[in-house]
Amino acid sequence: MDVKLNINGFGEARIPMAKLTKYALNPDKAPDKALAFEKALGYNLSNIDKLIENVTSHINDFEPERKLATIHGEPFQILMDLTGENGKTASVMTGWIIDAETKEIRLTSIYIKKRKK
Repeated sequence: MDVKLNINGFGEARIPMAKLTKYALNPDKAPDKALAFEKALGYNLSNIDKLIENVTSHINDFEPERKLATIHGEPFQILMDLTGENGKTASVMTGWIIDAETKEIRLTSIYIKKRKK
């Protein structure tokens, strides 16, 4: 099941659950990403609903940054500082695309942004 949300200035978007369950939080598929979410914010497959709630409730607190359009569509990203289940705050990068054919907006990427040293 996908999650729908509204992104200011863009409209209705969706988060494909498989992007989280089969990739970003899945330690078998993307161990580095899954470990980063666990360590930085305390999110894993058992509390995925809390991560989604955090993203959807704060998505419009941060400015979208448009990227160069491709044949696939118009990508943009939103970098969010989120406080997780463990009380820690980390930067979460979310990547989105406005699909060239369907005009649907969907999440394409989500990961913990490494801090600059």
